[in-house]
Amino acid sequence: MPTRLRLMTVLCCVPLALAACGDRGDGPPAESAARPVRTIVVGDSAGSELRRFPGRVEATQQAELSFRVGGQLREIRVREGDRVEAGGVIARLDPTDYETALADRQATFDNAERNYRRASELVESGSISRLDYDRMEAQFRSAEAALEQARNNLAYTELRAPFTGRIAQRLVENFEEVQARQPVFYLQGDQQLDVIIDLPETIIRQVRRGDAVEMEEDVASSDAARVRAWATFSDYPELQLPLSLREVATRADASTQTYRVTFSMPPPEAFTVLPGMTAEVAVDFSPLLSADRVFWLPAQAVQADASLAAQVWVYDSASGTVTARTVETGRLADDRIQVLAGLEGGEEIVAVGAPYLSEGMRVRPLPQLEQAEPRPGDR
Repeated sequence: MPTRLRLMTVLCCVPLALAACGDRGDGPPAESAARPVRTIVVGDSAGSELRRFPGRVEATQQAELSFRVGGQLREIRVREGDRVEAGGVIARLDPTDYETALADRQATFDNAERNYRRASELVESGSISRLDYDRMEAQFRSAEAALEQARNNLAYTELRAPFTGRIAQRLVENFEEVQARQPVFYLQGDQQLDVIIDLPETIIRQVRRGDAVEMEEDVASSDAARVRAWATFSDYPELQLPLSLREVATRADASTQTYRVTFSMPPPEAFTVLPGMTAEVAVDFSPLLSADRVFWLPAQAVQADASLAAQVWVYDSASGTVTARTVETGRLADDRIQVLAGLEGGEEIVAVGAPYLSEGMRVRPLPQLEQAEPRPGDR
């Protein structure tokens, strides 16, 4: 056979061989053509308004204690960390000078009192003028007030706790000369704790919802009190301690432009929490949302169509295909976006892989894998 004829025969057989190979089934072609995606089911957004903030713990009751008179510190009866009861004596000044002053005021008062009583008898008989009687009465009243002040000054040489709590700090040493109103102790109450966070103005607008607290309105009955909050501490992350709203500042901090919000809680029994410690505060703002249902979706699940309108891809499990649905979006928070309209809840939408889809495309949802719990000893 000539060489040219053999070459033509070979070229004619190649398409037939390729066609024969394509007829053999090596697997389901429809399944292999389906694009893998990851889907989520649209649900309520109750937990989507959960925000976390760093918080600091302070005592609800706290005060700098000082003597109302000056003198030499003679006795300190407490140490830092000691618990004191309301009205208990925690320190004393040397009372010598105040005892002497009290004795002098007492003598002056006794003399003025005797003169006043004599004058009361003489003025009725006309033995002294009414002017002299008024002068003696004034001296008596002045001596009486001076005596009361001397008694108070002597009592002020004892420093008493105004409420039950713990001595957080001692600012002076014994036998020092202290001035009146000079801080001596720092007392913190131990019945209630405050947890303080700083909210940016974008968040505080949601708390207020445009309705400022009126002068006659209590914070506890305002919209702000509807939020739910709890605190967690790093050493006990499994314990969520509920918080109640106590104060909401309406004036921003000049340096940070944030608003101070104070929550309160009783001291936990499982572990010790002291003022100055830090906590993580979770605040759920969902009670302040409008009655209209909104959903929070991963931001990458929302794409733009040819007209730049927002859309999501809804997966139909019966046909295995996706369909575009136009939605109305709201604000963006971290990696999630708010969907205001277009979804009813319960739809299965594409969360990962949306940019590569088209109308009616067949997709294959990836299984939702669960992470195994670590075995004892594993890191």
